[in-house]
Amino acid sequence: MSIRAICHYPDPVLTKKAQPVAEINDQIRTLVDDMVETMYAAPGVGLAAPQIGVLERVVVIDCGSKEQPELIRAINPEILEARGESNEEEGCLSVPGYYSCVKRSAWVRARYQTPEGEWVEREADGLLAVAFQHEIDHLDGHLFVDRLSSLKKSIFRKKYQRILEQQQEQL
Repeated sequence: MSIRAICHYPDPVLTKKAQPVAEINDQIRTLVDDMVETMYAAPGVGLAAPQIGVLERVVVIDCGSKEQPELIRAINPEILEARGESNEEEGCLSVPGYYSCVKRSAWVRARYQTPEGEWVEREADGLLAVAFQHEIDHLDGHLFVDRLSSLKKSIFRKKYQRILEQQQEQL
């Protein structure tokens, strides 16, 4: 397992659609393991393969605690059903230092394959529902900032430029 570099906005790979995984093999399982290690090292609660420059439909999510991790390794994930409305603050490992409230569904039913190739259906609400939606957005080439209003996007671009400048000063 190894920690991989996370791509940051505005890297063009983050706008590309990931391809379905046709065969779950050792290469995909290694990708999943590397993503888990990268997510925990960041630290974050989710990571999609495009965020490390790999255009495959693979995500990892852990909304548990350090004492009780709840790791989900999802290959070819999809949202089957969504209900309700949530407006929680989100951040992203690919947009470090920026947070904003995003409208999403409050509850989802997701389906995905495990690294063993088994199909799983899972209902989720709260942070886990948001995480599924957020990570699947990455697979479709969307960032959470794409869901912001025009005004908030304008504010984001200005604020994010300042964040990047501050990060450069610290180096």
